[in-house]
Amino acid sequence: MLDVTRLRVLVAVARHGSVTAAARALNYAQPSISHHIARLEAETGTQLLERVGRGIRLTDAGRLLAERAEEIIGRLDAAEAELAAHVGLREGRVRLAAFPSALGTIVPAAAARLEAETPGMDFMLTEAEPPEALRMLRAGYVDVALVFRHYQRDTDPNPPDPADEGTRGQLLLDEPVYLVTAAMAAPEGSAGEPAAAADLTAYAGSRWIAGCERCRSHLVRQCELAGFTPKISFTTDDYLAVQALVAAGLGVTTLPGLCLRAARHPGVAAFELPGARRHVFAMTYGQPPESKATSRLIDMLAKVAGPG
Repeated sequence: MLDVTRLRVLVAVARHGSVTAAARALNYAQPSISHHIARLEAETGTQLLERVGRGIRLTDAGRLLAERAEEIIGRLDAAEAELAAHVGLREGRVRLAAFPSALGTIVPAAAARLEAETPGMDFMLTEAEPPEALRMLRAGYVDVALVFRHYQRDTDPNPPDPADEGTRGQLLLDEPVYLVTAAMAAPEGSAGEPAAAADLTAYAGSRWIAGCERCRSHLVRQCELAGFTPKISFTTDDYLAVQALVAAGLGVTTLPGLCLRAARHPGVAAFELPGARRHVFAMTYGQPPESKATSRLIDMLAKVAGPG
């Protein structure tokens, strides 16, 4: 049986990069850190640290164990907090990780409702893109992670299922994805009115602006379905910066509805891409049921994300 205290020491060494820094973070004496690592190596029967010059680094086995230990410790800490809330030792707590466009729209509204209905609730919030949010969820640093998956109705066989490695997801929002152009360059219909739907082929020769890795992949896929490979000239995760670049005539892009709902630049025009959707999920970890605080937060997110 691996000792939890020694696992915490290994995680601290991995996180801070040295025995000295780990000792400082844990408020331990440096020899105590070395002793715990030596005992952990004896328990596992493998070398976890190796010397490199004047420093140390984790071996492959050490990195593997540290990653799993971080998840284990996070779940233990979460269980302790939930049990404390259950027996009334303190008020409920719920921790959320969410991507930027959700933070600018549905999260504040849900948090305000949650606070109004449950005074004393300890609500903690972290900004994180989906991969990092899921890592934090599995490690027990958050109770709920907001993530998204792109979906093409006319080509994908099934809607996305985000569940993986012990996580479960509740669909909060099925939103459209838009082609975003400078307002002055917006395509026109036959009567001179703005076009109702996006025609990507009209922008095959344009410069394109891409967002995060997943959004970039979706942009490239949309263009390839239209028969061309986009020339990506700018990349930024900031949807406000993306819109400013588009408004300045420096390129075109695609954005999901939440980005335009959070803040819309007056100098852009948006046209819905046929069949292109983004699904937003509230993810939890482990077996049901969730804590009351977690369930209340997800209910609030579903209410504010729904129609109207």
